Amino acid sequence: MCEIILDLSSWLKAVLLGLVEGVTEFIPVSSTGHLILVGRWLSFEGDAETTFEIVIQLGAILAVLWLYRARVLGAFSHWRSDRASRRLLINLVVAFLPAAVVGLFVHDFIKERLFDPRVVAISLVVGGIVMLVIEKWRPTPTTETVDDLSTRGALGIGLAQMLALIPGVSRSGATIMGAIALGTSRVAATEFSFFLAIPVMFAVTGYELIGSIDLLSAEQVSMLAIGFVVSFLSALVVVKAFIGFVSRHTFVPFAWYRIVFGTALLAFYWG
Repeated sequence: MCEIILDLSSWLKAVLLGLVEGVTEFIPVSSTGHLILVGRWLSFEGDAETTFEIVIQLGAILAVLWLYRARVLGAFSHWRSDRASRRLLINLVVAFLPAAVVGLFVHDFIKERLFDPRVVAISLVVGGIVMLVIEKWRPTPTTETVDDLSTRGALGIGLAQMLALIPGVSRSGATIMGAIALGTSRVAATEFSFFLAIPVMFAVTGYELIGSIDLLSAEQVSMLAIGFVVSFLSALVVVKAFIGFVSRHTFVPFAWYRIVFGTALLAFYWG
């Protein structure tokens, strides 16, 4: 079975990685962590391969941009006259800056030292435990919608997002749970996390491409295109389903998934 997996053609690897990205980007289980693990199992490793895994995340982000296009375009079109639109844009900038500034300085270190299955496994377990703690002792929501989020709350979410610089923590997990811990409803926390992903992933992808475009061969560019499209299409499905789920359920199932999966990985790599 292992030999069959390792002999998969390049295009099929791109499809699998794109599917993993699209499915995991917006649920709190760490898309980067899963891409690292699947890439390792498929023998898809190296600087160019890491660039591929980062860039295809843009496909998933474009899915959110498409689904929320009316809200996003409305915010940019009416920010001068509409208070809610202006607040949303300000909050996104405030929440974006902490991780953007810190990430600029530690990007190379993270890419070289922390893109490792053991780091992912530990982050999955610790993150799962934190999610259980927040779900058990979370405060009563005082921010019911994205429009109600204060600038101070956006800053708190932005600070929480800094934790997601560590592979396996999960950008969506850090921002959603950080928002919930600050008194934001699950749906509002999830939607703001979606919106925040747009500037974050455009910045990350652009930075990565500028520094690594020369590493990509013609074959890898073709793979990138395939992974990008699959990521976009699968994320379209997941985002709609995820919003419906969080409106009725807690994040406890995701927490236990992280703990069980992370523990299994620790046993595999250190067993």
